[in-house]
Amino acid sequence: MQALRNWEYYGMTESFADLYARAANKETFSHLYEVVTSRENILLAYRTMKSNKGSKTPGTDGLTIKDIEQRPEQELVSEIQSVLENYRPKKVRRKLIEKDNGKMRPLGIPCILDRIIQQCFKQVLEPIAEAQFYNHSYGFRPLRSTHHAMARVQFLINQASMHFVVDIDILGFFDNVNHTLLVKQLWNMGIQDRKVLACISKMLKAEIEGEGIPSKGVPQGGLLSTLLSNIVLNDLDHWVAGQWELFPLTKPFQSRTGERAAKKRSRLKEGYLVRYADDFKIICRDWRSAQRWYHAVVLYLKDRLKLDVSPEKSQIVNLRKRESEFLGFTIRANKKGQKRVAHTGIKKSKRQKIKGEAKKHILKMRASPTALTAARFNSFVLRNSQLLQSGNTCKCCVLTSCLRSACLHVQSSQTNREIRTSCKPTANLQ
Repeated sequence: MQALRNWEYYGMTESFADLYARAANKETFSHLYEVVTSRENILLAYRTMKSNKGSKTPGTDGLTIKDIEQRPEQELVSEIQSVLENYRPKKVRRKLIEKDNGKMRPLGIPCILDRIIQQCFKQVLEPIAEAQFYNHSYGFRPLRSTHHAMARVQFLINQASMHFVVDIDILGFFDNVNHTLLVKQLWNMGIQDRKVLACISKMLKAEIEGEGIPSKGVPQGGLLSTLLSNIVLNDLDHWVAGQWELFPLTKPFQSRTGERAAKKRSRLKEGYLVRYADDFKIICRDWRSAQRWYHAVVLYLKDRLKLDVSPEKSQIVNLRKRESEFLGFTIRANKKGQKRVAHTGIKKSKRQKIKGEAKKHILKMRASPTALTAARFNSFVLRNSQLLQSGNTCKCCVLTSCLRSACLHVQSSQTNREIRTSCKPTANLQ
């Protein structure tokens, strides 16, 4: 992994490993500022930022990574150390991007120097947080992806025969994170360096161009926002796990069957959480447990994390009767012999999007059959093949179906155009 090689090059591997080990032992950290502002950590952040595609996107000052590259390394290190002595982040640029459902997602893009500073903090805070994160949280974490989250859901359906899903949709999660509560959660994780917490508070309060100073939320687009969002929901992860999966028993059992029987006698709510960022599900065995989990989680989010849920999108789904959506895929428990197995596929909207892109690529290849257009088409096919690896539907079949539909659409359009051309009335001969 390139990140590990960079850690080794700048001599930060031992420091990060030590932070992880101490955090796993529940130690507290009151001198993190020195690690954040060290020359090696700043240069590592700068190198990581250079390989980030977003580094070419300008902030409100109009600068990109190309402008930073012109400076000597020591000058950049000295500037960041000087800026952090009395840190005041520059205004954040607001950019709206369209989501799959047609709505707009607001992004907050900091200036390039602020992004490097955020990367400095992320590198130091991430090992501490990773040591305490829940095992089945998969979003924006090292060596984890949507494939792992889908595999966990499939395991619970196939091996544990759990066919009821509690779908909870948090209403505007990134825009409604409580700043005071987030700082308290960082403190409870052992991050008790007041200088570090003060800098993070200023990042959260950075003025958004055209909107003013935010009173809540973490701007999507910042390098630190994904880590902070996981820290916010880490409390929810451990609370849910503590209700069943990690519930402490008075005596040890030799098998999981014995553990489950003992927990069931205590009338606990059986359920397992699978989370990817703010998108999560609780997998249950029966409808009654699912109902209890639904109401308990809604109350916990409201009372403890100050977050509301969308009642229209939050629901309980019986996977034997209908499908549920997760991370762009559909999940259903279909019958196979004497048991039910997880059957996953692509969402209908995503399938239509793939077909639309395929049509555009085919039209371009017909209009200009060059090596460049063929290479772009091959790249499109490979990209969508990787996307389909999370589902158990044959990815070749899905892509073939999409491409066949696109080709038929193109051929039909051309045929209709030729018919219309041939049927045009000719001029009257005198």
